[in-house]
Amino acid sequence: MTYEFLQHYWCFIVSLLGALLVFLLFVQGANSLVRSIGGNEEGRRMVINSTGRKWEFTFTTLVTFGGAFFASFPLFYSTSFGGAYWLWMIILFTFVLQAVSYEFQNKIGNILGPSTFQFFLVLNGIVGPLLLGGAVATFFEGSNFIVEKNNMIDFGAMTPIISRWANASHGLDALLNPWVLVLGFAVVFLARILGCLYVMNNVNDDDIRERGRHSLLVNTVPFLILFVAYLIHLLLKDGYAYNAEGVIFMEPYKYLTNFLSMWYLLIILLIGVVLVLFGIGKTIVDKQFVSGIWPAGIGTVLTVLALLLCSAWNNTAYYPSTADLQSSLTLANSCSSEFTLRTMFYVSLLVPFVLAYIVYCWRAIDKKKLTKDELKTDHAY
Repeated sequence: MTYEFLQHYWCFIVSLLGALLVFLLFVQGANSLVRSIGGNEEGRRMVINSTGRKWEFTFTTLVTFGGAFFASFPLFYSTSFGGAYWLWMIILFTFVLQAVSYEFQNKIGNILGPSTFQFFLVLNGIVGPLLLGGAVATFFEGSNFIVEKNNMIDFGAMTPIISRWANASHGLDALLNPWVLVLGFAVVFLARILGCLYVMNNVNDDDIRERGRHSLLVNTVPFLILFVAYLIHLLLKDGYAYNAEGVIFMEPYKYLTNFLSMWYLLIILLIGVVLVLFGIGKTIVDKQFVSGIWPAGIGTVLTVLALLLCSAWNNTAYYPSTADLQSSLTLANSCSSEFTLRTMFYVSLLVPFVLAYIVYCWRAIDKKKLTKDELKTDHAY
């Protein structure tokens, strides 16, 4: 295990967590559609109780994603989570609102009313995926930060801060880039698609499934337009590359070159896209088919994984700086020490056991499809 191998290994682990997080955004997507696919008050409660079984998985994966970045690529963590903190604070705040809304919307003494907390769920369902998708887009479009590692050895500096944001927006300026918004809204519509598919599979109600099928078609069209537009833009744009000396430079068609050079990522991307389209198409065409969440979910993980690895592997700066090109972050200049990566490698061997536990819990929770009778129990949201 060389140092370079460990860097690429942990890039893969973090990218896989990011891909799983995008899949688990079906919780947010379903919540954003709670009124349209729920129909009436009883239907809305069924949708919320369906997503309420899984929101902890999404939140935990988000925290684990950040923790893995902190341990393996601390300079990215301090630069993005510390510099673009308004962006991340809004994301975390909407997720906190989500957790509170599940627990308190139908509690006795709720002076705000259930509709207020349902609005918070919808807010999280739109803002969360939008900003997370925008954060992913900055891996390709760049962010406005400056890295000054010499500050660590400058004893005259008042605060030895390595990286800082180049303006006062602290991350919100990324939303001024139209391509960041394109990918952000593509993730919003993808989350809504996955939300439809999950609720149709998890809730045993013909009316909800019929409304879900209609909503699925409505959200698929803008998703395809936005995703295809961004993918074409990505393959044709100049990318951020670096040489053996660590000097970062702009390279024409960098991401297209990455996919052609790393053909296995291209195959993963294509398989992922086909699986997503299959899950959507078969659900729309076949009214008896309600298992589209699984091919579409696996396809989402594969597609996002391929895109994230394309942003970092093959001598690519995975977090480019638009303020100072040489401040851009790469696997080599932003990772932890070899000792840390090696130690965490052995710890990561426990990950399959954790995944097996998650699968076991998921199957136990979804062993019985949700029906109207569950709304009468003490555990209903």
